[in-house]
Amino acid sequence: MMKKALALAVLVALTGCGGEQASQTEVAKKEAPKAEMVAAQKLTYPETHKGDVVDTYFDTKVADPYRWLEDDMSEETAAWVKTQNKVTFDYLSQIPYRDKLKESLTNLMNYEKVGAPFKEGKYTYFYKNDGLQNQYVVYRQVDGGEPEVFLDPNTFSEDGTTSLAGLSFSKDGSLAAYQISEGGSDWRKVIIIDVETKKQIEDTLVDVKFSGLSWFGNEGFYYSSYDKPEGSELSAKTDQHKLYYHKLGTKQADDKVVFGATDAQKHRYVGGGVTEDDRYLLVSAAVSTSGNKLFIKDLTKPNSPLVTVLDNTNSDSTVIDSDGSKLYIVTNLNAPNKRVVTVDASNPTPDNWVDLIPETKNVLNVSTGGGYIFAKYMVDAISKVQQFDKNGKLVRDIELPGVGTAGGFAGDKDDAKLYYTFTNYKTPGTTFSFDVASGNSDVYRKSAANFDADQYESKQVFYKSKDGTQVPMILTYKKGIALDGSNPTILYGYGGFNVSLTPRFSPARAAWLEQGGIYAVANLRGGGEYGKEWHKAGTQLQKQNVFDDFIAAAEYLIAEKYTSSAKLAVNGGSNGGLLVGAVMTQRPELFKVALPAVGVLDMLRYHTFTAGAGWAYDYGTAEQSKEMFDYLKGYSPVHNVKAGVEYPATMVTTGDHDDRVVPAHSFKFAAELQAKQGGSNPTLIRIETNAGHGAGTPTSKIIEQYADIYGFTLYNMGVKSL
Repeated sequence: MMKKALALAVLVALTGCGGEQASQTEVAKKEAPKAEMVAAQKLTYPETHKGDVVDTYFDTKVADPYRWLEDDMSEETAAWVKTQNKVTFDYLSQIPYRDKLKESLTNLMNYEKVGAPFKEGKYTYFYKNDGLQNQYVVYRQVDGGEPEVFLDPNTFSEDGTTSLAGLSFSKDGSLAAYQISEGGSDWRKVIIIDVETKKQIEDTLVDVKFSGLSWFGNEGFYYSSYDKPEGSELSAKTDQHKLYYHKLGTKQADDKVVFGATDAQKHRYVGGGVTEDDRYLLVSAAVSTSGNKLFIKDLTKPNSPLVTVLDNTNSDSTVIDSDGSKLYIVTNLNAPNKRVVTVDASNPTPDNWVDLIPETKNVLNVSTGGGYIFAKYMVDAISKVQQFDKNGKLVRDIELPGVGTAGGFAGDKDDAKLYYTFTNYKTPGTTFSFDVASGNSDVYRKSAANFDADQYESKQVFYKSKDGTQVPMILTYKKGIALDGSNPTILYGYGGFNVSLTPRFSPARAAWLEQGGIYAVANLRGGGEYGKEWHKAGTQLQKQNVFDDFIAAAEYLIAEKYTSSAKLAVNGGSNGGLLVGAVMTQRPELFKVALPAVGVLDMLRYHTFTAGAGWAYDYGTAEQSKEMFDYLKGYSPVHNVKAGVEYPATMVTTGDHDDRVVPAHSFKFAAELQAKQGGSNPTLIRIETNAGHGAGTPTSKIIEQYADIYGFTLYNMGVKSL
C-alpha cells in the first residue's frame, strides 16, 4: 500500500552473536574474596531530601516527597543523578567479572550483520553493521556494481548517540528524507538530500515527533508532530498531534496542517500515509495507544475533503493496500483476532465492508507485496504464514524453517521477490528470499554469528495463573542442565498495550545463556498474543491479572526446579518496568534480583508527562474515578514501597534523555527503595547519560549496560567467578 518504510526492526531479527563462552580463570578465583568483602559492605546512598508536596484525590491525601526530582532542568536533580551514578558505578566496578562479561558481550556482537535489500529508483539499498559499529550503515549499489556508503550514522556524532531514526524515498527514488534522533530523544530532525550527490537540498526540519515520512510523488511528504511544549521538552505534556505536509522548496514554518489544527480534530496520535499509486492520503487519529479513527482524501482532486472511513476509536483499523478505488483494511472491529475487509473508497464506512480474510481463532498480522496478501498468524506466540491473492483465495501455506518468528513478506506490487527473516530465542536470524509466484524460499543470507544453537534448548510450557488462566512461557537454556533449583534465571515480561512477545534471538541474551543462565519469557495478559480480549484482560481494573500471571510464572519455575528464589531475577522495560516494580513490591520474597528498566512507576502522575495521557486505555487515570484511583494507588510501585521490608537486590535503569517514560519515575522509585529498604540487598539506579527510551542506543552502550545488568544479577545471586 504505502511506499516501503525501511524497518530497522528487521535488523533486530537478524542480530546474532559470535564468540566463545567465557571460561573460569585463576584471576576470577583470586578476586572472589574481594567480592565477598564488597558484598558485606553496607552501601551509603546519597541523601535524597523529602519535600512537603501533598496531592488530594477524592478526599485522600497522598504525599509526594520526591516531586522535586521531576524537574529535569534543575541543578539539584542533575547533582542527584551524578551522585547516584557514582555510588552505582563504584559498586559495579568492584564486581570481579564485570570486564569478562564486557569481553563476552563484545565477542558475541562482533560479526557482520546485513539487512534485506530493497529497491528505490535505480539503486538497491541495504543496512549493514561490520560488527561493533555503534549504528548500522546504509549502503547502496547499482545492480552488479560495488556497494558504496549512502548514509553512515556513525558520523552523526562522536559518541554514537545520534542515530538514524527513519528513512523514506520519493516516488522515483531521486530524493530521500531521513530522521535523526539525538541522545535517544523522541524529538527528531528531518534532513532531505539528493540521492545522487548525497547533498542536503534545503533547511533541516526540526521538532518532529512520533512520525513516519510519507512522500507524495517527488513534490513533498507528510509528517506528524506536536507544538513544542513550554518548559522542558523532555517531560512537558504533549497532547495535540498534527499532520503536516511539507512541500519541497518551502520553509517549515509554511507547512500546511492537514489534520489536527482544530479542537474538533484534537488527538494525541495522528499519522498519515500515501497509497503506492499516489491516489489517496490515509489519516489515522487516536486518543490513546489503542483504537483509531480513519479518514481518506483523494489526492487526484484539488481541495478534496477528508472522507470519514471510521468515526470512532473503538477498534484498530489500518488500510494495508489499494487497487484503484478498492481499499484493503485490516481491522479488529467485530473481530478481536482481526480480519481483512475490502470496501470502495467512494463509500468506505464499516456498513459496506466485505470480509476478504475472515477472523480465525489465531491473531492476524498482515503485510502486502508482489501483488499478494500475507497473513501472519500467531499460534501460541509462534508464527504461521499464509499467502492469499487479492480476491481472498488461499494460494499456499508457507513452509517456515522451524518454530519461531517470521517477519517481512512486504514490498511493492511489482516485486517478484520478497524477503523475510526467521529467528527464535536460540537461533540467530536468517534472511530468506521468497518467490511470490512459486512460493519457493531460498537462504539469502545466513547469520554470521558464531553461536551453536544445537547446544541449547528452547521449549514452550503452559502454566496456570492465580485465576486458572493458562499462560504460555518459553524457556531457553543449555541442554543438559540439572533441574535442581540452582540455575540463575531471568524471567522477562511485558504484559500491556497489545504488544506480543514472540521468539527473537538477541546476542545480549545469548551472553546470559552462555553463562549457564535460563532465559524465560512469559506471554502475559495485557499483551496481544491471543487478540483483543487477551489485551483487555490486562487493562485498567484488570491490570492485576498481569502481575498475577508474572508471579505465577515465577512460582512455576521454582516448583519445577528450574530455579529458586535465591537464583531468580525479574526483568522488564517501560510497561515491563511497571510489571517488575509491581511484583517486587507485592511479593518481595519471591525474587533475588529485580531489574526494572525505563519503567512507568508513578501510576498517579504518569499521564501528566509527555504523551503519557495516551496510555490511559491500558491504565486508567487517578482522576477518572475513586475506584480507579484506589486501584492505581494499590499497585503503583512508587506508592507501595514499605519501610522495613526486605526487597530484592534492585538495579533501576533509565536514561536522562528519556522523553517517553520520563526518568522521574525511576528517580522517585529508587529514592523510595533506598529510604525504606529493610534488608542488606543493594538498591541502585544506573542512569545512562545522553540516552533515551532505548531506540538507537549505540552498540558500545549496549555492551556496557548488559555487562552491568548481568554482573549485578549474578553477583547478588552469590556467583563469585565465571
